[in-house]
Amino acid sequence: MDILIKNGIIITQDDERKIFKGNIAINGNLITYVGKEMPSGNFDSIIDATDKLVLPGFINTHTHVAMTGFKGLLDDMELNEFLNKTSELDSKRTDDGIFNSSLLGIYEMINGGITSFLDLYYSEDIIESAVKKTGIRAYLAWATLDREFTTQKGEPVNNAENFIKQTHADTVKPLIGVQGIYVSSDENYYRVKDISKKYGVKIHTHLSETRQEVYDFVKKNGERPVEHLYKINFLDDNVIAAHTVWVTLNEIKMLAKSGTKVSWNAVSNAKLASGGTMPVPEMIANNVNISLGTDSSGSNNSLNMFEEMKFSSLMINNDRWNADTVKSQQILDMATRNAGKALGENIGILKPGYLADLIIIDGRAVNMIPSNENNAINNIIFSATPENVRFVIVNGRILKHDGNIPGFDPEKFARLNYL
Repeated sequence: MDILIKNGIIITQDDERKIFKGNIAINGNLITYVGKEMPSGNFDSIIDATDKLVLPGFINTHTHVAMTGFKGLLDDMELNEFLNKTSELDSKRTDDGIFNSSLLGIYEMINGGITSFLDLYYSEDIIESAVKKTGIRAYLAWATLDREFTTQKGEPVNNAENFIKQTHADTVKPLIGVQGIYVSSDENYYRVKDISKKYGVKIHTHLSETRQEVYDFVKKNGERPVEHLYKINFLDDNVIAAHTVWVTLNEIKMLAKSGTKVSWNAVSNAKLASGGTMPVPEMIANNVNISLGTDSSGSNNSLNMFEEMKFSSLMINNDRWNADTVKSQQILDMATRNAGKALGENIGILKPGYLADLIIIDGRAVNMIPSNENNAINNIIFSATPENVRFVIVNGRILKHDGNIPGFDPEKFARLNYL
C-alpha cells in the first residue's frame, strides 16, 4: 500500500531533531519522502494530518506481553511474594492463555502508539502467532535459565535455539534471552553467547534490577553482577539489559565500554517498590544507549508508553532535584531513535529509506490544545494519552485507523481465558 500523510506537524527525530509542517510518502513498507513539498504519485490512502503530530512509533524495549493476563493479580505485595506468585502463575499456564494474553497486550500497545516491542519470555512461538495476527513489529527473546529453576518443557537453551531456527514473519526477529543472574550459571551465559554469535541474534536479559539481587550475588561471589558479566566477556554491543538500577559508576563504565544497551523501566521498578532509581544522568554522561520499557502488566498493569515517558521524566528529575536533569527531547529519543539503534534497525526516525513505522496524534484533542512546532515534544511527554493516537502504521500497514483497531472486539476479549 502507498500512503500519503499530508499537512502534519512532522517530528522527524532525525539527527537535527527537525520539526516542521509537511508531508510524508510511504511506498510499500518504506518511507520514501519526508519534507515540506507535496510529493507526487498515486496513493492508495491519503491521510489529512492537519493539526496532528506525526512521529516515529514508540518502541517498547522490555516487556513480557504474555503476562498481560496477570493484570491486577500481583498488586499490594512485597517483592519476594510477588516473585513467588509470578512463578506459581507461570507454572500453570496454558497455550490458550499465553496466546490470548499476548494478543490482548499487543492490541493495547498498538492502541497507545507502540509499533515495536522487545519481549522476554518462553513460548515465544505462541507469542509470534499473536504478532502475525496483528502486524506489529516484534523482537522475541526466548528466555533461558538453569534447568533446575525453569518451568519450561525441555532444556531452555535448546528451546531458544530451535525457536531462532524457525522461519519467522517479516515483522519478527528472534533473539535469545537470559532470565537473570540469580537463576543463570556462567555455563548458561556462555551457551547463550555462543548461540548469539552462531545465528547473529541479539541478547536480552534482566540485570541488576533489585538491591537483593545484587547483594545476594556479591555475598556469594565477591563481585557485582555487571562486574562479573563484564569479566566473563558476556557483555557486548549485542546485549540489551533491562532495569540496571543498582549499578555503580564503575559498572556504568563497563556497560559503556562493552557497548551494552539498557532499557529503563521506571514505572515497574517504582510499582514493585524495589528501591533505587536508575542512574540515568551518569549513563548519559558515559554514552550508554538508554531506551524505555514498560515491563509486564504484572508489574506495571499497563503497556502505556505515554505513562512511561511522563513518569520517567518526573521520577529522575525529582530524584535529582532539578527539572532539566533529563529533558523531554531526551525522553522521546529513548522511546524512539535510541531504541531503534539498540535493536539495530532502521526504525525510530522519520527519514527516507527507514521502515514505515509511525503514529499520528490528534493535536485537536482537549488535552493537547494548543499543539504546534514549539511545544509538540513537551505535549507528547506530559499531556498525551493513548486515546490521542489516531493512526498507527507498522511496516506500511495501517493498524489503527482514525482511532479504531480492526480485529479488536472488546466483548469477545472480555470473555477469554488469560492464564
